[in-house]
Amino acid sequence: MKLGPILAGASALGLTVAAGAAAAQDKTLTISVYAFSQDEFKEIVYDPFEEICGCEIVVETGNSVERMSKIEANKEAPVIDMAVMSAHDALGAARAGLLQPIDVSKLTNHDKLYDIAKDPLGDHYGIGYTFYATSIVYRTDKVTIESWADLLSPELAGNVALPDVTTNQGPPALHMIGKAMGDTDPSLTAPIEKVAEHKDDIVTFYVRSSQLAQLMQQEEIWAAPVGRFAWGRFKDNGLPMAWATPKEGQTGGLNVMVMTANNGNEDLALQFMDFWLSTPIQQALADALIDSPSNAEVVVSDEVAENLTYGADTVKSLDLIPAEVILDNRDSWLDQWNSKVAN
Repeated sequence: MKLGPILAGASALGLTVAAGAAAAQDKTLTISVYAFSQDEFKEIVYDPFEEICGCEIVVETGNSVERMSKIEANKEAPVIDMAVMSAHDALGAARAGLLQPIDVSKLTNHDKLYDIAKDPLGDHYGIGYTFYATSIVYRTDKVTIESWADLLSPELAGNVALPDVTTNQGPPALHMIGKAMGDTDPSLTAPIEKVAEHKDDIVTFYVRSSQLAQLMQQEEIWAAPVGRFAWGRFKDNGLPMAWATPKEGQTGGLNVMVMTANNGNEDLALQFMDFWLSTPIQQALADALIDSPSNAEVVVSDEVAENLTYGADTVKSLDLIPAEVILDNRDSWLDQWNSKVAN
């Protein structure tokens, strides 16, 4: 990918990073991010920002537990300046005093974001930079999916997989199954009990989408809930596949940027966040099929949109579980799951 247009576009937007370039000389920004697509992030985000700010970006990766543990272990003397994580992990970090509010008045691109991304945690403890839909992928030659309730229908018995409750897809899928039952209580008791009644009909409770893709390719399953980010694994597998639009809607997840508390590098972290949220950078990440854009100014082709969670109508249709609901209930969800489904 050519970086010239990206840099030119960022410059034309008058980003605060340009104004702060001189002050950022010889500075280092340490970020904590997901491990996937880091070569692409380096090309699209990190290298162009370093060129503008005259600083060095130190990238630390790992799974959510590892990265959160490091932030917590260094609470008194932060070594991470900014991080990206799920909304509920971010809220947990905020409750633990590990984060500070983000001064959105210093973000020139904040007003360009979809409303759900502007302040998803409250008090500006996080800003959404990408999100994804979760729905049902299915074999069109085997079954028709019109409702989340269809996952537990007799037609799919012995040919369906569900996400484990410990995965990011698990609680949202249970929430939507409950919604199809007419029960949206955050306890998820009704859908967990319904799944327990049908557990012998479930091929597996998967923990990785790659595992699911393999089962689909081997024709062991015909349908399963999955995040949109994994859709490419299914739509190009040579089988007749579709992404369902159930009558109850789609669910999904939101990832956010956060600022660690008292890191002493707030200005540079804000400049980097603003750069990442800018239209040219969000556009480039979307076109590269890395992240679905939270910047509403981004416009992509139909081909690109097919692989992303994209557009105002799609965003408005997402039935997301609030981060505080996940935090306050996930221990209970796991206890119920272990006693009723996993036993």
